[in-house]
Amino acid sequence: MSTRARLGALLAAVSVAAVAVTGCATGDDAVSQGGDFSFVSPGGQTDIYYEGEQRQDLPEVAGEDLFDPDERIAASDYEGRVLVLNIWGQWCNPCRSEAPELQKLYEQTRDAGVTVLGIDVRDYNRTAPRDFMRDRGLTYPSIYDPPGRSLVNLSGYPRNVVPSTLVVDRQGRVAAVFLRELLAADLRPLVDRLAAEEPPAAS
Repeated sequence: MSTRARLGALLAAVSVAAVAVTGCATGDDAVSQGGDFSFVSPGGQTDIYYEGEQRQDLPEVAGEDLFDPDERIAASDYEGRVLVLNIWGQWCNPCRSEAPELQKLYEQTRDAGVTVLGIDVRDYNRTAPRDFMRDRGLTYPSIYDPPGRSLVNLSGYPRNVVPSTLVVDRQGRVAAVFLRELLAADLRPLVDRLAAEEPPAAS
């Protein structure tokens, strides 16, 4: 088998493995291009950590506020904070279980410089995710983005995997990716460590 063929087979296997472990994955597996962050899942892992020079800058991720379509939310609004960026949909059963855990994490860590930001995808009726957040007392912000356009700059990121979560350090670099449902306890050691890192120097 040629080197090109082996590489193609490896990439296909990684994609299949990533989708297989996620409860709400669908067949819409378009690959995004551009931006500074280029995603690769080594060996189909679902928990991927980046240290030091491995961390890449998170490109622009922005969209309409779920509750106020006249307001725009961007990941860059939280510069200098640890950002837990969660891709979810109220139609997704694992997301329904995960959301209260993210709220718990948000309440436990926001005073230490941690923010949770949701990106609501594939909810084409805005009322449903709004009601979901209100009913569960979710107070962290969320971008409303049914087609997933806000993720287009995440090169190679498997946008078909829902829920999934990126954790961004204080310098705006991706420190971890999780392609599965999470508990607050799964994230707490990581965000505590990142929150203790030095924030970027003021320009």
